Amino acid sequence: MGIVKAVCISENRGTQKVNVKTAEFAMNYGIIGDAHGGSWHRQVSLLSHEKIEAFKREGADVLPGAFGENLIVEGFDFSSIPIGTRFQCKDVILQLTQHGKQCHSHCQIYYKMGKCIMPTEGTFAEVIKGGTISVGDEVIQLKDRDERLTAAVITLSDSGFAGKREDRSGVLLKELLEENGYRIVESLLLPDEQSQIEEELIRLSDQREVNLIVTTGGTGFSPRDCTPEATLAVATRNAPGIAEAMRLYSMAITKRAMLSRGVSVIRGKTLIVNLPGSPKAVKESMECIADQLPHGLNVLLGRVSNCARP
Repeated sequence: MGIVKAVCISENRGTQKVNVKTAEFAMNYGIIGDAHGGSWHRQVSLLSHEKIEAFKREGADVLPGAFGENLIVEGFDFSSIPIGTRFQCKDVILQLTQHGKQCHSHCQIYYKMGKCIMPTEGTFAEVIKGGTISVGDEVIQLKDRDERLTAAVITLSDSGFAGKREDRSGVLLKELLEENGYRIVESLLLPDEQSQIEEELIRLSDQREVNLIVTTGGTGFSPRDCTPEATLAVATRNAPGIAEAMRLYSMAITKRAMLSRGVSVIRGKTLIVNLPGSPKAVKESMECIADQLPHGLNVLLGRVSNCARP
């Protein structure tokens, strides 16, 4: 069990929050009156009271909300609790969605102390059920959680990102994954920029802890096609069999399948698979691998053992 030590909001992003002691939480939005409310996965930010106190013992003079956090809670180390875990405080139910964040511009605390704990210790959540939370309220960790495998879809296309072409492949891929039981946590459309692709693959794997990331596009011979290079750059282990199987499957349909450079790799506990860019190729690729991915993912997550057939 935990205890709420502060409830903080700010009217503008990029500013320190103020402890208002009580606030209204709206389902699928966040905190009423807070600048970070909206239809996205970082509706509410949480920090452990113990981590703030440890930081203060290093010489930091900070008030509640100084790190941009919404809720300070004593009794939980949020940064070590799996994404997807749910917490209840009175009527409010929060579901963890991301650990840490990348700071593109450093805050005043960083310039004074040389570091800030929000990028590593901060945790974010969505509001599953609304209500009011006040200082002193009890917080409990719920045992029930959505056990579906999670997936993210990334479409890589300069023309699509510029709005010159409709993203039919990403839409189809999302539908196919949902039909196979995955919970889609994000769907992105990015240009063919390797550094940007790498950044999103790392964020989705490390911070959002997505089980499966499937990309579409950027796997051909065009000078701008760099999806395989970005994927290999963030990999911790190779998983070539998936990409090989898709090419072999598609070769029975068209020999041009040999020109796909897509790869399949593992980063931590996340499987990343590159698919070609056309809707036809996306459908064929998913037909090939969809029934085998859940077993591989469950082995990767330690839910089942990797045993051979008798």
